[in-house]
Amino acid sequence: MDRLIGLTNVRSTFFAVLMVVCIFYNPTDSGAVTLTQQNIDMTLASNELVFINFYADWCRFSNLLMPIFDESADAVMKEFPEQGKVVMGKVDCDKESSIATRFHITKYPTLKVIRNGQPAKREFRGQRSVEAFTNFIKKQLEDPVKEFKNLNELTNLESNKRIIIGYFDRRDQQEYNMFRRAATNLKDDCQFHAGFEEVSRQMHPAGQPIVVFRPDKDRSNDLDVTYPGSLLNFDELHVWMQEKCVPLVREITFENAEELTEEGLPFLILFHAPDDKESIKRFNEIVQTDLLSEKQSINFLTADGQKFAHPLHHLGKSDKDLPLIAIDSFRHMYMFPDYKDIEQPGRLKQFLKDLYSGKLHREFHYGPDSDGDDANQLTQEGNKRPTNPPESTFKKLAPSKNRYTLIKEEL
Repeated sequence: MDRLIGLTNVRSTFFAVLMVVCIFYNPTDSGAVTLTQQNIDMTLASNELVFINFYADWCRFSNLLMPIFDESADAVMKEFPEQGKVVMGKVDCDKESSIATRFHITKYPTLKVIRNGQPAKREFRGQRSVEAFTNFIKKQLEDPVKEFKNLNELTNLESNKRIIIGYFDRRDQQEYNMFRRAATNLKDDCQFHAGFEEVSRQMHPAGQPIVVFRPDKDRSNDLDVTYPGSLLNFDELHVWMQEKCVPLVREITFENAEELTEEGLPFLILFHAPDDKESIKRFNEIVQTDLLSEKQSINFLTADGQKFAHPLHHLGKSDKDLPLIAIDSFRHMYMFPDYKDIEQPGRLKQFLKDLYSGKLHREFHYGPDSDGDDANQLTQEGNKRPTNPPESTFKKLAPSKNRYTLIKEEL
């Protein structure tokens, strides 16, 4: 009887192990890890970096990429064998449609980076080769935090990014681990510095490390802003860092235009002369004080009017007309009538409300709304005469849907 019970226990253990193997087994024992509903959350939670190829079997481009991606995964595994460091994974979007929906996949193949469980804003759009993928992973895993050895180093920091500084007792304390994890997620937007032991001891009480945000260098009279929450709470720290690293008003360039366009929000853009700091400062102040509630609905941007002369040309303007403000809805461009009116309380916010309500679109197509019988606005059929509004120019900077792949509906 005891033998029978023992055999039963052995079989139970065998089937339990078999179930685990079935869930996590990679049939080729090499290449990218197959991610499914059963293992994706564990994979994302237990690795610093996960680089995912979202593919479809019916897509020719997916099939061309797959052997390159698998070979790259093997190369990366040899380069970074440490557990919990990096995984290159692949998702069959037809079999795992819920995962594809979760990550907003609409084209194949799509390559996404997940850092500490958080999707990066930028998809991978570089060269698709083993060398390129391997170098990309190496770059992603570089330490985002620069250590300072002397406090004097912090007085002349040169950076075109915003700066966050941490003062810690030791490198191995948990607070620094949280700081470094959050910095890894935000290294594209901020520059991070940290000091340890004697170097930073005078900057914080013993056993109570602190993290501060250093305001933009053109506002150098402002004091550092200290993080008020717990450094042991990753989510809280990450949200605070993100708010400091990603400004409410951003500058659009040809380098980041594709990324900004891909966010899908209309643009409210201040076009300014290259040396015009005053209009940028005033635009920032008005957005901060009057338009903060609109940040989920629109992207606030500044643009060098000489570099972006083409959109101005579409508006019938040139650099001689700067500064000026316009909305690009990705259908049309709408110009704020008179830049000086930004000083009138509520005028810029009303401009946005007119976009949301459709009034700007309606008036651009059919002329100004009017309650009277203005003959100049009427056609013989009694309808308002259509106008010809400028088309969006920034939508042309968005990533092409067909750049690397086909969309399923096009087949």
